[in-house]
Amino acid sequence: MDDVGAGPSGSLPRAVALLRVLAASGGEGMRLTDAAERAGVTPASAHRLLRMLIDEGLVEQDARNKHYRLGIEFFSLAARAGNPGNLREVCRPGLLRLSAALGDTAFLLVRSGYDAVCLDRCEGPVPIRSFTGDIGGRVILGVGQASMAILAHLPEAERDEVIRFNLPRLLNFGPFDEVFFRKGIEQVRETGYAARGSGLLPGMAGVAVAVLDREGRPLAAISIGTTVERLNAERLPTVVQVLRREAEALAAKINPFDAALRKPGHYAGSY
Repeated sequence: MDDVGAGPSGSLPRAVALLRVLAASGGEGMRLTDAAERAGVTPASAHRLLRMLIDEGLVEQDARNKHYRLGIEFFSLAARAGNPGNLREVCRPGLLRLSAALGDTAFLLVRSGYDAVCLDRCEGPVPIRSFTGDIGGRVILGVGQASMAILAHLPEAERDEVIRFNLPRLLNFGPFDEVFFRKGIEQVRETGYAARGSGLLPGMAGVAVAVLDREGRPLAAISIGTTVERLNAERLPTVVQVLRREAEALAAKINPFDAALRKPGHYAGSY
């Protein structure tokens, strides 16, 4: 193992090698020393390159075990290129079930820094408009149902940081102020879902629930987009129930080794 080409011209191949190593490691990620050894670089260079990749959102580090893994921005770029990565592949069948069962457009969103990114969507028969648009689209975290579901389940300190950062970005964006954010977060944490619309997309409405890990942190959010007429008070509980079932099933698939998320027989039968 050597560090030939340690200058700028040699950084890109070694950074790509680290990305490939992390991609092969799966969702669990890798320790610094293991990633460096498999990529053929020194630990010092691996650390420097991984910090650069983290700054670009292509890599993230798990605060609990310090493992490095591919970041959401990497999957966002992959989605735009038609190669969505493992998370999209795992969640795609669930989105198809949601869209078919409810007759509405289903979305999969994940956090990317202070934004949320649409990793996938399955079109329903009713034409709709959404904040994120197509796959790979971004929205400020807290804007839209799925984005709000993610924000509401972040730890309190992270929620506060996101709100402080995003408020100046929303000065000319309708009703979004701190009161709006705090009220939306409170509602989601009380009910377990984000529903209806903000009024910025006339006639449009939606429902979203977060896909949570064992500690209650949001891994992603799934939602349906529909019209205000279709999301009436009578239908809302059914839609929420369907989304919750799918979110639990997806959490178990995303975390296959977390026994607390596996519920055999819980997700059986049709909607």
